[in-house]
Formats: sequence, C-alpha cells, structure tokens
Amino acid sequence: MELAKIINHTFLRSDASKSEIQKISEEARKYGFYSVCIPPMWVSYAAELLKNNSVKVGTLIDFPLGASNSEVKVYEAKEAVQNSADEVDMVIHIGSLKSGHYKKVLMDIQAVIQAVDDEVDVKVTFETCTLTEEEIMKACELAKRAKADFVKISTAFVDCAATIENITLIKQVVGSNMGIEVFGGIETKEKASQMVEAGATRIATSSGVSWIRSAGIVDLQV
Repeated sequence: MELAKIINHTFLRSDASKSEIQKISEEARKYGFYSVCIPPMWVSYAAELLKNNSVKVGTLIDFPLGASNSEVKVYEAKEAVQNSADEVDMVIHIGSLKSGHYKKVLMDIQAVIQAVDDEVDVKVTFETCTLTEEEIMKACELAKRAKADFVKISTAFVDCAATIENITLIKQVVGSNMGIEVFGGIETKEKASQMVEAGATRIATSSGVSWIRSAGIVDLQV
C-alpha cells in the first residue's frame, strides 16, 4: 500500500493560523495524502481550498478529553458537517468506560454517528495507555456495535503512542470491516510501515511531508 494514500496530514495546535492551514492543505494536495485533520474553526476554509481534489477534510469532536455531555458532541459534529467536514474524530468518555457505564459510552458514540451524514466517517478515539487490555477490547466492541467507521489510537495530547500490540489487539475485535487509525509517537516512515503491517489502515501524522520527500517524491499534484 502506498503510504501517502493513507496519511492523515495532521495539524492540531491551538494557535494554528490561517496561513498554516493553507500550507497544510496545499501539502496534502501536493503529496497525495488521504486527508487533513485540523481544528474545527478552520474546516470550512480547508474544505474550500481542497474542494477540487480528493483530499478529505477531518476535524475533532470534544478533543482531547472526551468528557463533555453527548449534546455537546452532537452540536460539534453537526457544525463540522455543515462546514463540509468529511471525517469527525470523536473522543470517548474514558471515565464512563472505566466505571463500567458501557451503555452510556455506546449511546455517546451512537449520538455522534446519528448526527452526521452517512458519507461522513466517524472515528472513535481513546488513549490506550489509560486502559487495560480488557478495557481496550470493550471500547472497540462498543465502537463496532455503534457502527463507527474507525477506531483511533490516541489524541497525541498525552504520552500514549500506539504500539504493535495495541493494533493487533484491536484488529482481533474490529476485524476487517472497521478502519484503525494510529496517532502519536510515529517518528519515522519505517515505524509507520510497521504499524500498517500490523493492521493499521490510516496513519495520522505531521511528519508525512518529510517521509515522502525522503522517498524522493517531490510533487504528485493530485
């Protein structure tokens, strides 16, 4: 699989400026990345910049804590869709999961999925380093039951990098009908490739440009 085609070109800094979002969007187009992931306030701008090519625009729902009520997440999801987002990355309520309130977690995910168009992908995000193996499996099971499109490992706002073991465990639960996105701690192209071999189907990173340049690819212009 060509690495560029599964890269989610990510720029999530709170001080992201208009010129930086323009740069990220242009890089995604230039190097043939699958998508960009940017703060919610810039979604409509990025969507306008990318409207004439295949690069998807993704954004964040209740990021990075996931501790808001479902009504807040639904509002954010609907606004993202109105602003032309193609993907939304929601963070689950880890506290509810660890408390065994599985129905609440399930309904939280379902509420976001029901709030967006069928063509918008919903990614369910959680910090694997805060969970036991059993809790990781339960989170994946709930995401699968809710009919989410992806499970996403980490917000990258805590020291919680994805591991091969995480991916293998998650793959056992979600199978081949759901995507697995990894984010955080993927410093090299070689490590990204190892993640893909283990079962990851999307790599969220801000290092994609350097990876592609190191492979000698200068300008794909897709």
